[in-house]
Order: sequence, then structure tokens, then C-alpha cells
Amino acid sequence: MSTKVAFITGSAKRIGASTATYLHNKGFNIVLHCHHSVSEAETLLVSLNSQRENSARLVVANLCEIDDLGLLAEQVVGAFGRLDVLVNNASSFYPTPMGDITQSHWHDLFGSNVQAPLFLAQHLAENLTVNKGVIINMVDIHADRPLQQHTVYSMAKSALVTMTKSLAIELAPDIRVNGVAPGAILWPEQALSDADKKKVLQQIPAKTLGTPEDIAQAIHYLCEAKYVTGQIIAVDGGRSVVSSHKV
Repeated sequence: MSTKVAFITGSAKRIGASTATYLHNKGFNIVLHCHHSVSEAETLLVSLNSQRENSARLVVANLCEIDDLGLLAEQVVGAFGRLDVLVNNASSFYPTPMGDITQSHWHDLFGSNVQAPLFLAQHLAENLTVNKGVIINMVDIHADRPLQQHTVYSMAKSALVTMTKSLAIELAPDIRVNGVAPGAILWPEQALSDADKKKVLQQIPAKTLGTPEDIAQAIHYLCEAKYVTGQIIAVDGGRSVVSSHKV
């Protein structure tokens, strides 16, 4: 099969679903992934396959269960018999104020944001090498400037940035590894007050939220940019160059 295949973790909704749709429209076959959001993932699966027959598959797995990642990788490769792009998009995100941090928070936030991307990359490296593939990790502008009361999350994203740069060296020249650092794209599922939303927008030179399609475009660029590796591209309307932000 000559059609390129992209596997996107956490692709049932939000940025993951937009990325899957965007790459599918660019001609990729897509392996979708979800854990809890099975209904949304199945709806997207039907939509993609209705546009182009047998162009999408779905795998369901808990990425925090490290012993299951090898089997997941086998399912991903078996879906179409090849793999060209791994997008580590799935991510838990919530506050962990000091004094309230638990081992469960650590397991979940590091499991989804660091452990799964690392071990999926390891399990899938052989297949990505065959096709001179690419790994794209979804990091965060808060990897460099920690988000208040989100210490564990910010630590995990910082580790993912380091992993991205390290694997870009270790897996070269056969696999390129890059990251995308979204700024304010969608309001978090945990509700923000109108005052907090206003504060965020004031910190963005572009004075507006981005869209999931903005992230998908950056990911597609990195899929095709043959001489780009080890880079983190901020898609944030200029927010990361502002001197400080807390929300």
C-alpha cells in the first residue's frame, strides 16, 4: 500500500479529531485512538470512511497502562500494514496545587504526556524507519513557563520537549521528531471565568484564540518538512514571546 498512514492518539475530539480530519483530507489513511470517548471516535470513524472507503481504523486503549502499549502498536501497524506518522496528541490536563498532588495525578499526567509517547515511539520506530517517518509530539508553551497550580502537567510537558529533542538525535536520519506547542486554542474543559478568559486574550499579541485547524496545519507541515527535526513550533498567536502569563 502506497498511501501514507498517520496514527493520532487522543483523536476522538478537539485538536486530535481536527488533526485526523485535516490529514485525512490531505490523503492520509488514519488510525484513530481513544480511551473513554468511544462514541465520538466511532462517529468520526464513520465520517472518514464515508468520505473515502476503508481509509480509517480505530484502536481503543488506556495509554497509561505501559504493558498494553506493545499490543497497541501491533494493532496500529496491522490496521493498514504500514505507518508513516505518529502524532502523540493524547494528554491529561488539570490543576495539581501543591498539597493536593497524589500518586494518581503523577501516574495519569506523566503516563499520558511522557510515558506513552516514549514507549509508543520505541514500539513503532522500526515501522516508521521503513518509510522515513515522523514523530510529532504535542507539547505546550507551558513547558518553558509553568502554568500556575499545574506543576505536574508542566513538568510532564517539559520532559516531553526534552524527549523530542533527544529522539531527534537518536532516531536520525531515518525518523524525524518534532513538537508542536499550542497556545490558547480551545478553552479547557474545566470552565474558566469570563475574567480569566479576558486575561488570557490580553496576553496574546494576536488578540484571539487559535483554532484546532491551526494546529493541524502545523502538524501537516511537519509531516512534509523533510529537513526539519528536533524543533518545537509554537502555534500560539505570539503568546510565548510575551514576558509572563499565569493563566
